[in-house]
Amino acid sequence: MKKAQEEAGESGKDGYKKALRRLQVELVKLQRHLIKNDLKILILFEGRDAAGKDGVIKRIIQHLSPRETRVVALGKPSDRDRNSWYFQRYAPYLPSAQEMVLMNRSWYNRAGVERVMEFCSDAEYEEFMNMVLPFEHMLVNSGIQVFKYYLDISKEEQIQRLNDRRTNPLKQWKVSPIDKVAVKHWDDYSAARNEMLLRTHNDVTPWFVVRADDKKRARLNVIRHLMSRVDCPDKDEHAADPDPNVVFAFDKKQLNGAIAP
Repeated sequence: MKKAQEEAGESGKDGYKKALRRLQVELVKLQRHLIKNDLKILILFEGRDAAGKDGVIKRIIQHLSPRETRVVALGKPSDRDRNSWYFQRYAPYLPSAQEMVLMNRSWYNRAGVERVMEFCSDAEYEEFMNMVLPFEHMLVNSGIQVFKYYLDISKEEQIQRLNDRRTNPLKQWKVSPIDKVAVKHWDDYSAARNEMLLRTHNDVTPWFVVRADDKKRARLNVIRHLMSRVDCPDKDEHAADPDPNVVFAFDKKQLNGAIAP
């Protein structure tokens, strides 16, 4: 009952700001622990267009040291990228000791946008699917903590957010040619998402799904979930208590309704 009351309070502007500040203090504690113990953290954010990846990342890094925090959002691959080992493009951006790296879209672009828009061949797609888990397990074995979040929204919410991008002068930089066909290819993206989650969810680098129609709740609960997954002695255990209805480990049974169709 108490948790439900707290969540209701967070829906208001003042309640949200108060909760966010408290969680950002916890993130500073986490970074201090990361630096002290030479840890390496890699967080992958995938999801629908306009699902809120930028907003979540912004709130995570807002008060962290820029020297030990990096955001990676790669653009269109170059000719050299297309003629190299697929994961080679991402290797230079992996975290070293004392660093946290957040990827706004990652190598899973091949299983999402590239798959739907036919920017890769079937053979390239299958090669990726066969190699991605051994690659991630190699990272984990090298000491990198890997977290994978998929932000999902409803079709109605996506339409509204994409329309806002086109009309809001402060969000013009987010508009891309891919946006124009995101809704048109809704079912294709759903199928690609489902296959990606089914084939790449595993015990070592599991997927966590985020219900992101409510941006503020999504941001707060991603931070809580991250805190709950990292061993930090100084953290407030109550603050590291995510809402399981907002952030949850993927399960194939969810494809029947828990994730937006």
